Amino acid sequence: MWVILGVIAIVATFINLYMYTAGKDYKLAMAMGLSFTALTLCAEYSLISRWVKVEDWAALSDVVPGMEKALWFLTIVSILLNIAPIFLELKSKK
Repeated sequence: MWVILGVIAIVATFINLYMYTAGKDYKLAMAMGLSFTALTLCAEYSLISRWVKVEDWAALSDVVPGMEKALWFLTIVSILLNIAPIFLELKSKK
């Protein structure tokens, strides 16, 4: 599930950037990109929670250390890309 939500977040982010460059209202796409990023993190957390409940320590020790870094990186990139049009719009108004 987290993969599907992550792909939707990426697509919404690119739609956000496209709409900004096309001069259209991009705020709904920005909200969708950030919302699906949050849902992706929640879905990943749910997956890890299930592994803890069934005591699948091998899965946790294999996946969590690498996924932690990836999730931090991708979340930061998502936030920066989704709010970039706001900063660019503010910069162009000056």
